[in-house]
Amino acid sequence: MLSTMISDYEDITDYILKNYRNKVVEVGVGSMPHVALALKDRLDVVVTDINEQEYAGVRFCRDDIFDHDIGIYMNASLIYSIRPPIEMQEAIAKIAKKVGADMLIRPFGNEKADLDRICRSCTLVNHKKARFYIYRF
Repeated sequence: MLSTMISDYEDITDYILKNYRNKVVEVGVGSMPHVALALKDRLDVVVTDINEQEYAGVRFCRDDIFDHDIGIYMNASLIYSIRPPIEMQEAIAKIAKKVGADMLIRPFGNEKADLDRICRSCTLVNHKKARFYIYRF
């Protein structure tokens, strides 16, 4: 069952499509797969969560970001997460750095982890109505 959709998911999708190719991985998809569903016909999309999820046409892998299977993330150009808890952001960043992917975090409010020691750069992006962070390693 889908929860209420985030209002800026179309703008996040647009940004991803304009800037990334091939494989993208969403961490912690939960009940908000709107970005993945919008990307699925244009990119290789994998969604992860610790709980089983099923969304038509989207490849799901059960994974715990704190005890992850690195194979899920290999060859990704982008790893993204929509409203991840602040404690998950560093774990996602370490995986993105390890596999050479960018990381997009669409925070809940202003929740932003301090990842300066891991990241080469962090940019606040305002793309249409969407506001999110892009990290490069």
